[in-house]
Amino acid sequence: MKPIILIHGGAGPNSDFIRNNIEAYKCGLRDALATAYRILESNGSALDAVEAAVRNLEDNPLFNSGRGSALTEEGRVEMCASIMDGNSKESGAVAIVTGVRHPISLARKILHEKNTAYLGAHGAEKFAERVGIELKPDEWFISHYQKEVFDKNIREQKEASGHGTVGAVAVDMFGNIAAATSTGGLDFCRSGRIADSSMIGVGCYADNKTCAVSCTGDGELIMKTVLGHSIVSEVKYTGLSLSICADHIIHGDNEELEGDLGAIVINASGDYAFSFNTERMHRGIQREGFMEVYIYQKENTNE
Repeated sequence: MKPIILIHGGAGPNSDFIRNNIEAYKCGLRDALATAYRILESNGSALDAVEAAVRNLEDNPLFNSGRGSALTEEGRVEMCASIMDGNSKESGAVAIVTGVRHPISLARKILHEKNTAYLGAHGAEKFAERVGIELKPDEWFISHYQKEVFDKNIREQKEASGHGTVGAVAVDMFGNIAAATSTGGLDFCRSGRIADSSMIGVGCYADNKTCAVSCTGDGELIMKTVLGHSIVSEVKYTGLSLSICADHIIHGDNEELEGDLGAIVINASGDYAFSFNTERMHRGIQREGFMEVYIYQKENTNE
């Protein structure tokens, strides 16, 4: 099996900030792909690769996860993440955590725990301390850009808006697949909001028999549509290609719903798909002899 890694860095409308930082965004995507692909080339697992890709993006303040997380209405960072192994179908997830440098690695630790698959808030943070997950002070997570957004929301008395997520799906040399998703939430959202990115079957899902999916877009809409598992079920019960199935769920079944939806999908045979109904979705792919990253809808993703 030839390994492949796909990543995304969020889907949604365009902005001046994105236009002014396109090359920096693409550089960040390439770095995350290269980090993960080195693991796959060295016979590493798909689970290791998706964790590594997301960790890399969590450290990049351009992306809404980890160090670039959005600020709640209280000016704090609250993060959500999940990860799933398509071979064992084990999963781990965390919600509304603070001070954890890599929420995806905390989710990975939970994946290996018996009788626990999902931890939130104080309990997740106490578990992070117990298992030695790296912690950082609150100010470490607040990027200059996100502070500007927060200050503007205060001045203009805006409601929660915007969104951003990072994620990865991969297939390794052994034909196993995995998915991971992480987010810093909505700008100016209520404290305690739980994002779709922490929900298995919603923002993240993987099963060797069907496919691995990581979703992005409007979190509440992704929850309403159970987007990740809806794509998996379409693949399972129709037998059609990943592209057809993902496009049918995003552009067909949910066409009448207003909001942003996006997903990256891969199966154990190495077939893959990018699908989104937005102006842009930061995304990239690396396989043997080929790496490319994209931002906007019109860019080709079928090389």
